[in-house]
Amino acid sequence: MRAQVLQAFNTSYVLKDVPTPPAPSGHDILVQVQAASYCHTDAVFASGAMWQDLPRIGSHEFAGIIVNMGPSVSKDLGLDVGMPVGVPGRAFHPCGSCYECRNNDGDPESYGVYCTKAGNLGLSRDGGFQEFCTVDSRQVAPMPAGMTAVETAPLMCAGLTIWNALRAGRVGMHKGGGDGLTVAISGAGGGLGHLGVQFAVKLGCNVIAIDTGDASLKLLSDVAQSLGPLSSKLTIVDAKTQKAEDVLTTIFGQPEPGLEGEKGVDALLVLPEAQQALDYGTKLIKNHGVCVMVSFPKEGFLIQPRDLVFRHIQMVGVLVGRNHQLRAMLNFASQEGVRAIIRTYKLEQLNQLVDDYHKGASGKLVVDMAK
Repeated sequence: MRAQVLQAFNTSYVLKDVPTPPAPSGHDILVQVQAASYCHTDAVFASGAMWQDLPRIGSHEFAGIIVNMGPSVSKDLGLDVGMPVGVPGRAFHPCGSCYECRNNDGDPESYGVYCTKAGNLGLSRDGGFQEFCTVDSRQVAPMPAGMTAVETAPLMCAGLTIWNALRAGRVGMHKGGGDGLTVAISGAGGGLGHLGVQFAVKLGCNVIAIDTGDASLKLLSDVAQSLGPLSSKLTIVDAKTQKAEDVLTTIFGQPEPGLEGEKGVDALLVLPEAQQALDYGTKLIKNHGVCVMVSFPKEGFLIQPRDLVFRHIQMVGVLVGRNHQLRAMLNFASQEGVRAIIRTYKLEQLNQLVDDYHKGASGKLVVDMAK
């Protein structure tokens, strides 16, 4: 079968013929890959900035058809041969006995998405840039009717991560669960961000979408147009030309002297790996609000303790999400029409995809195996 293999850091992928995976055993299933999405983490991995080794077949957000199943796949998962599924990177073969596996918030028994001993497809194990992939049955979600593999693949990491970030931002994860809340998304014009805008608006939130640059702002304009009447709940902010203080006054009105902290957003989601994004967004948070960290720059972030002490702002971090959250997110996306803005490529065009990514291509870039 064909696969795109990263053989050395900071080099191009190499299209190769590799052995097709054997019949699955245990909890595993064999998935024929139909679409595989490219994520920022793929770029970080390819640069050598992570701890996994090479060679590696990338992509930890993909979708395809189950073609074979191991004997221990639980019927409770509702899976069958011929079923289309979405596949996130986590978690392949968790240990089943650590704290994360024992305290998994309702996922399959002894299955911990955050198990530190588990494999991660596309990073520590081969992922979706190949025609067939061995997958742990407990990590997948059935693809809803009416959604394609190309639409599903970007949701497996970007969609799940931003969904979990909204949950951490105290948004109720059901239609109307964001009513009365205002959420700011810093980096809203990127792959995660433009999905977060759609999820947040359709959950009921008012959204302040912050970004800079023509491509990102154009993507947000396209998202606003796709929202129809719901676009009234979205405010797009160019952080280069609009001061945070002016944004606060425009949206929330002039505060009463001494009560400035009562005006602002309930939650801020920080997606860029930039100190300026955190500093700008923090100015928008009202007292007792929450700042959700999704990015993790190598040099770290400078946090102002006075925001935590005197303004009672909470700071939390998120990493993808659990299997039951994956299923809920995917069903919500299907029902409410949340879709990534996508550019597709053939498998043999993966290096062109990567080049376009580094040149600032907007939306999500996806390998479509049918092309």
